[in-house]
Amino acid sequence: MSTTNGQWYPPEWPERIRLLSAGELTPVAPRRAATVLLLRDGPYGTAGQDAPQDARDAQGGDGEHTPDELDAAERPGAARESAGAPELADAAQGPETPPEGLRDAAGGAAGPAVYMLRRRASMAFAGGAYAYPGGSVDPRDERMVTWAGPSRAQWARRLGLDPSEGTQAQAIVCAAVRETFEEAGVLLAGPTPHTVVADTTGDDWEADRAALVARDLSFAEFLDRRGLVLRSDLLSCWARWITPEFEPRRYDTWFFVAALPRGQRTRNASTEADRTVWIRPGDAADGYDRGELLMMPPTIATLRQLVGYGSVADALAAAADRDLTPVLARARVENGELVLSWPGHDEFTKHIPGATGGPSA
Repeated sequence: MSTTNGQWYPPEWPERIRLLSAGELTPVAPRRAATVLLLRDGPYGTAGQDAPQDARDAQGGDGEHTPDELDAAERPGAARESAGAPELADAAQGPETPPEGLRDAAGGAAGPAVYMLRRRASMAFAGGAYAYPGGSVDPRDERMVTWAGPSRAQWARRLGLDPSEGTQAQAIVCAAVRETFEEAGVLLAGPTPHTVVADTTGDDWEADRAALVARDLSFAEFLDRRGLVLRSDLLSCWARWITPEFEPRRYDTWFFVAALPRGQRTRNASTEADRTVWIRPGDAADGYDRGELLMMPPTIATLRQLVGYGSVADALAAAADRDLTPVLARARVENGELVLSWPGHDEFTKHIPGATGGPSA
């Protein structure tokens, strides 16, 4: 692992890169996946109020830090033609606890907070790293659902697919909404094309969420059972990253942004996470730079891209113009070193001495 910052860098990567360069490793096909950067205005508390030091880890506690947040909802600018926008909520009241050792200095700069979870150290992929709610597309996500927002063909074009691939585009959007509900208890759906579910707590909601996680219930069946419309207009795509070719687990992942709907409350609903937190992107990036927060390149890259937006609405409005060219790491031999790089993201470049074999394609 890196010793100067929190970049996730598995120790087996150099050998796998060398094998790929020598033509001795066959890349696996990436699975399609989606992840969601949930945003809200007001990270830990009201302006000028410091966030307290985290005591839960020292006590052995898991789960989301309390008191929980108030909520916000706003549609991305790309979807404003299709439905009326829910009202933005006020700033959060009361303190919110940041990750280990991080404090919101004198209330911090203005700007939205993002919801992050820490993957359990026992996880085979990116254990211990901070990430966003998300996961792989379920083949059943292609089943027809009641849909609000841009058409499936419009989503296909935005996601970089052929317009004829509307069903696949729906599956990616459904995966984003489904995984956010499964891992954070937040549902971007409502009884009508212009409303959002106000509360997803209670035993009946939890039973449905657990059935989705267990794959005993498809997302289409869940929405149909509850008479809900999927609000695709509450999402906007921000970035697309593909896992490097030398990784044994590969994902072609679309990163979405969305506001936390008014009335809904996040919770650590994922068995894959041992901790969750609301934090400003700049504060999280500072923790990464100090080596306190472990993150994969797509996570820290998207966090840095959010820094500077003054509100959730500002960030969502900017999403429509984002370049979704996939980012894929490349390895090459240069001056006897194997150089690992991510196009457009020079901060992640690694120089690995003693390289042998030719460069990868």
